[in-house]
Amino acid sequence: MIAKPSDVEKGSKVYTKRSLAFYDWWVLNVSNRVMWNCPTDYLESHYRQHISDSHLDAGIGTGYFLEKCLPEGEPKAAILDVNGACLEYSAKRLEHYRPEIYEENLFESFELYDVKYDSIALNYVLHCLPGVLEEKAEVVFNNLIPHLAEGGVIFGSSILGTDVERNWPARIAMSLYNKRGIFSNREDSLGSMMEALSSCFKTFNVEVHGCVVLFWGKNPKTNSPAD
Repeated sequence: MIAKPSDVEKGSKVYTKRSLAFYDWWVLNVSNRVMWNCPTDYLESHYRQHISDSHLDAGIGTGYFLEKCLPEGEPKAAILDVNGACLEYSAKRLEHYRPEIYEENLFESFELYDVKYDSIALNYVLHCLPGVLEEKAEVVFNNLIPHLAEGGVIFGSSILGTDVERNWPARIAMSLYNKRGIFSNREDSLGSMMEALSSCFKTFNVEVHGCVVLFWGKNPKTNSPAD
């Protein structure tokens, strides 16, 4: 069963100004390498392959990847999150790009002033959202698709909870994070991710590194809200 939009807000409360100050060090330098067996270089490379100069980042976190990967020049950038602390932290980090800022819940449809983007990122978001992966991912994709320009791409990554090899630090951390409501990915599998992508996109791809699935989807299906 898909979770309620209010459940998303509950899970996001762990990201405070204080915790965000340590997020990059802990997640990008320690967790990705030691626990999830997917060094941040893989995520950054995936980002650079798909990001455009007209980009929306959904579930912005700290803004690390936008700062590292936005094309040179004057890109059109937008950041979206349900958590005001994440938006404030990232907006300050990215202020030289003057990003559009949207405080929205990915489990609900939303308006972005009729702006459409050539790329939309969903990085390390889905495993934090409550619910069954194929259901929550499909809802999120379909809420983002109306804001995707023709020929654009939705891409991102998520930490899987099953059908992947996990070392003991990963098992301990994942159990703890699920108990605390930081993660909701005990049953998240590669098959579930592929099912969600195939439901929403005509063209998609997945790639697994350690516990992490990197994905992208293009050409939304005609039965999606994009049409």
